[in-house]
Amino acid sequence: MPQDTNRHPLPADFRWPDGIRAAALFSFDLDAEAVMLGDHPETGRYLDVIAHQRYGPRVAVPRILRMLDRLDLRTTFFVPGWVAETWPDVARSVRDAGHEVGHHGYLHESVRGVDEETEVGYLRRGLAALNEVLGIRPVGYRPPSWDINYRTPGLLAREGFRYDSAMMDSDHPYRLATSPEPGAPTLIELPVHWSLDDWNRYNYVPGYTGNSPVGRPSEVCAAWAEELDAIVEVGGLFSLTMHPFVSGRPARAAALERLIERAAAIDGLWLATGEELASWVETLDLPPVLHEPPVIRP
Repeated sequence: MPQDTNRHPLPADFRWPDGIRAAALFSFDLDAEAVMLGDHPETGRYLDVIAHQRYGPRVAVPRILRMLDRLDLRTTFFVPGWVAETWPDVARSVRDAGHEVGHHGYLHESVRGVDEETEVGYLRRGLAALNEVLGIRPVGYRPPSWDINYRTPGLLAREGFRYDSAMMDSDHPYRLATSPEPGAPTLIELPVHWSLDDWNRYNYVPGYTGNSPVGRPSEVCAAWAEELDAIVEVGGLFSLTMHPFVSGRPARAAALERLIERAAAIDGLWLATGEELASWVETLDLPPVLHEPPVIRP
């Protein structure tokens, strides 16, 4: 069904490749233990918490890679540097299966409240680890917990990244300004949203993740399917963020596979990696979007 551009006009100067009316990114944040250790270092002493996180690399990643192979889908895994160092064979299995590997911090550190030197250190340590273990230099960045500072886009451009995936201010990818200066470098932004994240739907670690009910996989994926249909209708990007230790359990992985099959059957929907999406958007002459702190007048 062609997109109704009168009812749902695309942003100025934005378009998809010929024959494409929307896109989907089924990405995975391979956090393992790092997502707990970065914010809650004391959990390193709690075997129950650490074993819960190790389900991701030990069991879920192999299951997910088999699923993606069956679906003939190449996608993006965002990997903290510490996880690559700690689970090198798992990280290499992702790379060797043909998936893109993006940067996701070193120990899944939040950048809120840290100075520029510390933030740059997280970036560079993560880059060094991915290079050492995988022999790659990623072009995509997803901030741990989607925490991002106003200076972060400029730091990413300086370190050679081409795209970021953290903002929640658009249904469509856009060009992100790194500075108000004319001619300053830009990044491509691949927007996300909390509603399209498995953490709030499924994850439960007593004392650390809140008390949200653990969702039934069929109901969770039905909700995501509603989001998918609506995003396709407006010609946007459906960006689903998953974590192997969360979505890699049997019933959840089975429901996810059915959702991906459903997406693959939608006429004109492009299932792509982050790098593929960024490469397309880079070809468009889009005006950069500059984010500046709000001004609150006395």
